Amino acid sequence: MCPGAEKLIEHIRNPAGSPPAQRAQLDLLQQLNARHAARRQQDAQLEARIQSFELAYRMQMEASDAFGIAREPAAMRELYGDTQQGRQLLTARRLLERGVRFVQVWHGQGQPWDNHDDIEINHRKLARESDQAIGALLKDLKQRGMLEDTLVIWGGEFGRTPVVELPTAGANAGKVNGRDHNHHGFTMWLAGGGVRGGYVHGATDEFGFKAVEKRVHVHDLHATILALLGFDHEKLTYRHAGRDFRLTDVEGHVVKDLIA
Repeated sequence: MCPGAEKLIEHIRNPAGSPPAQRAQLDLLQQLNARHAARRQQDAQLEARIQSFELAYRMQMEASDAFGIAREPAAMRELYGDTQQGRQLLTARRLLERGVRFVQVWHGQGQPWDNHDDIEINHRKLARESDQAIGALLKDLKQRGMLEDTLVIWGGEFGRTPVVELPTAGANAGKVNGRDHNHHGFTMWLAGGGVRGGYVHGATDEFGFKAVEKRVHVHDLHATILALLGFDHEKLTYRHAGRDFRLTDVEGHVVKDLIA
C-alpha cells in the first residue's frame, strides 16, 4: 500500500483483516449472491448490487497503487514538478490510466484565486504554481495516446473585474489593488477529447468586462461538453411537475466551432 494513502482516502485499509482475507470474504459473498440471483432471473437491481461489491473492492485495492506516484520514473515526476499541483495532476493521470471516468483537481487550499486584494502578486504566484503541471499533463496524455479520448477542462465559475474594487471600511485591508467577482466575461479552456485545438472562441469588450462576441452561456458550455462525451443534451429531457427539465435547463446550444 502506498505510504500516506490512508490520509488521502478514508477507510482505504481494513483494520480488521488483511487484503487476502477481504478477497476470501468477497469470494464467499459472491457465491451466496450468485445462488440468490439464480432464483431471481433478470433482476437488474440485484445484479447492480452484486457488481457494486466487486467494484468497491477493486477500487480499494487499486486506489493505493494509483496514488503511489513514487513509483513513477524520476523524469516523469520532474516533468510535473515537485509541487502540490504537480503531484495532484500526476495522480490524476494515474487514475485515468486505471479507468477512472471523472477526475476533479482543485488548485490551492481554500479559495486562493479569490483575490479581492493583491491580485497581481497572487495571481502571478498561482499561475506559476499551475503552469508546469498543466502543461506536463497535456504532454503526458498526448504521448500516451490518451488525450484524444480524454477531455480536459480548466476554469472557474467567474472571472475578475477589469477595474479595482473599492473597499469598504474594514474590508480588504483597505487596499485598492484587488478585483471583484465578474460573471459577465471570463475564460475557460478545453483540450483533448475531440476539442478543436489552437482555437480562441469569442471576445470581451475593449475593457475586458463583458463578453460581446460569440457569447457562450454556461448552458451552451454544458451542452457542448455533453456532445463531446457523446450525448445529445436535448434527448436527456424529462417532464416533472408540469414542466420539462434537463441538464442544460431546457436551454443551451452546442458550440460546434469548439468541436474538431
